[in-house]
Amino acid sequence: MEFFKNAVNWASGPTVLFTLSTVGLLLSFKYTQIWSKKVAYIFFAVFALVYFTSMLDPNFYLIVAKPDNVPITFVLFLVAFFTWYAMYQGVENDKRIEAGEDVLEKQEQEKVWVWPDLVYTELLCMVILGVGLMVWSILLPAPLEQPANPADSPNPSKAPWYFLGLQEMLVYYDPWLAGVVFPTLIIVGLMAIPYIDTNPKGNGYFTFKERKAEIAIFLYGFLVLWVLLVISGTFLRGPNWNFFGPYEYWDQHRIEPLLNVHVSDFFWVRGLGRPLPSNPIVREFLGIILVLFYVGVLPVLMARPREKLPKFLQWISLNKYFQKMGPARYYLGVILFLAMLSLPIKMYLRWAFNLKYVVAFPEIFFNI
Repeated sequence: MEFFKNAVNWASGPTVLFTLSTVGLLLSFKYTQIWSKKVAYIFFAVFALVYFTSMLDPNFYLIVAKPDNVPITFVLFLVAFFTWYAMYQGVENDKRIEAGEDVLEKQEQEKVWVWPDLVYTELLCMVILGVGLMVWSILLPAPLEQPANPADSPNPSKAPWYFLGLQEMLVYYDPWLAGVVFPTLIIVGLMAIPYIDTNPKGNGYFTFKERKAEIAIFLYGFLVLWVLLVISGTFLRGPNWNFFGPYEYWDQHRIEPLLNVHVSDFFWVRGLGRPLPSNPIVREFLGIILVLFYVGVLPVLMARPREKLPKFLQWISLNKYFQKMGPARYYLGVILFLAMLSLPIKMYLRWAFNLKYVVAFPEIFFNI
């Protein structure tokens, strides 16, 4: 049992957890048959068994059973279930399309009246949810604490669970990026999706093969770059904002020193063995070049045909999307895509090299 706990604690480290989640999601896209009923039932059964058995561990129970965290656990179960169910229906529809049959949605043409059919169903759901909330409020105490005291801050001090993804991003980005720019890009990007992606396939029915790239990008951004950050911030971020495994005790006296190293430090101090130049433009020139290449040159390279790129860059070619979408929609979509990918890139650089900023202008409070 101790071996299992130590293995889970090790796998819950940020680098390992993020890597396993990314690889697992990519493998699920490649081998879509894992969404079949039998495999899914076994997975959910094993997960539930491990979860409820782990409640016997005092450290696990202390974190998961907190009144604040109980509803978050239910939400995560629901996210996993409905993601599986949507993918399962998509896989089933893909099989039917290959066999020349109608999709499941087209076979469900039965219509019912709003009154009394729909109203009775909604009334039944309202009664069940009302009873559930009453039982919940009786059995689970409200997470009320003592009156706010400015001289006694909680450790760790966390935002509400729906903002924990943004709070986690503050570790890797400057506040103006993590708190303003990226949330704006998320909202604007979601609104722009119907105008960027005009593929008529998949409208009104679930599918996967007909929209592999679109579904893969969305699920990676939602599950790995958002839900996983919420999980990390809720269950794994402990005192002093350190990472703790699910079976570890949250020791407030554990201190993990973390350096803040910038690209300019790597180039001037560690690479050339010289002090940082006093001129900020000269000091940050390498970081500026990297950022301009990432947002300005890389989208252009990705739009070129594979045969016109060097062999080591042919895998980044998105010329078929450039031809299909046109320049305006292509460049808007790629910029949003690269902005999304910048988060895992910064996370890995932070974990591996303590890299804080690519471009650091503390003189004007502008950091990237």
